[in-house]
Amino acid sequence: MTAYEPQPRRSFLPAFSHPHEQPWLVLDRDGTLVRECHYLCHPDQLELLPGVVPGLRMLAQYGVPLVVVTNQSAVGRGMLDHAQLGRIHARLDWLLQQHGVRLQGIYYCPHRPEDGCRCRKPAPGLLEEAARDLGLDPAQAVVVGDKPCDVELALGVGATGVLVRTGYGAQYEQQGYDKAQLVADDLHQVARWLLSHRLALPRAA
Repeated sequence: MTAYEPQPRRSFLPAFSHPHEQPWLVLDRDGTLVRECHYLCHPDQLELLPGVVPGLRMLAQYGVPLVVVTNQSAVGRGMLDHAQLGRIHARLDWLLQQHGVRLQGIYYCPHRPEDGCRCRKPAPGLLEEAARDLGLDPAQAVVVGDKPCDVELALGVGATGVLVRTGYGAQYEQQGYDKAQLVADDLHQVARWLLSHRLALPRAA
């Protein structure tokens, strides 16, 4: 589900002979892009984490599609409404654009864990919706987050799962969580790995 929808920028993507060859990044929000805040409810609480700007700018130079997929049960719990969450996401998109980073979309699940929906991570609903919207292959996604649900979302669609040590990631690593294909300090390290191991692209025009 999306309340805030940046306009698709397909001209921003590099040309591939087949859309199934296009790698793309699926990003968690809290603890991955922005500092973890217990039930973030106001745009002023947004704070980009170290490594986010250089990492995403690096990927933007190569035309990698960037999508946010996030669980936001604060909506289902009545702590904020869809319009308030839309303002938070508009602010996030604006902050990134100030650094030359453009998102292809922000997708969120508003439900509580007990609601049994198909969009709350690790369920694949939102990733599959984003893939349909952008004409991309779910299996070509690199899903990055600080929690097991992000990695398990990736594994469920045959994609690559990356755990970042920001947010709760370091804690899960210390507890022995080992299902991620890569564990990285931050998004800058993820970007360097992706460019080294998954991409051989000319820079986007």
